Amino acid sequence: MAIPSKQIGGSINYNLLWQISKQLERLIEVRANVSTTTSTTTLDPNIIPIGTQLWTNINLDVTTYRDLTPIPQSTTAADWQAKGNSGIGAWCYSNFNTANGLVYGKLYNWFAVNNTANGGLAPLGYHIPSDEEWTILTTFLGGESVAGGKMKSTGDLTTGDGLWTSPNTAATNESGFTGLPGGLCNTNGTSLNINNVGFFWGSESSATNAWRRSLSFNDGIANRNASSKKNGMSVRLIKD
Repeated sequence: MAIPSKQIGGSINYNLLWQISKQLERLIEVRANVSTTTSTTTLDPNIIPIGTQLWTNINLDVTTYRDLTPIPQSTTAADWQAKGNSGIGAWCYSNFNTANGLVYGKLYNWFAVNNTANGGLAPLGYHIPSDEEWTILTTFLGGESVAGGKMKSTGDLTTGDGLWTSPNTAATNESGFTGLPGGLCNTNGTSLNINNVGFFWGSESSATNAWRRSLSFNDGIANRNASSKKNGMSVRLIKD
């Protein structure tokens, strides 16, 4: 499957293609470690110790809940909006483009994140981080004002050595979290901010919104905000 490449001066940016190939290698390695039984799905992904926690360092990319029940996929903006309005758990690719999924994983609405009827979204042995667990992470990394840079993958599209829009401010990835700019799918099915921002769900919510963290290309902050449950965003996991 062809993956769109960044072009500079009319020529293919091979450094960027190399960066994408490394992301694909990591995804292939993770998928090779997925085993299924009649009742559970067990995932042994790349994990990274950060402080006292063990985090996955790639975006979640599953198509079933823990009990193997398929998670509905949306392939159009209209379908995404309809599922969100009905409170149905769903996933999509950024821009509904499969090629983006190979690099950034899947975007899930919060109804999928919050699933309990089918054992939950997280594979056996892992869970969606709570707001408190996200705070423990960013506090360990020096606080929200600087943690983002330590969580972002390095490089940018302009220099050809990364996936972020330039300048990818303060990015060091010293934590190993390797945050990617997968963007989001908003409530009406419009994909936004791919290459600019990575958005990551938390497990806690109010009546209409849920907590998220975001990392941006133009600062080193790990932002904490509330987001509509109908939005689609990336998911990271913590080991139980």
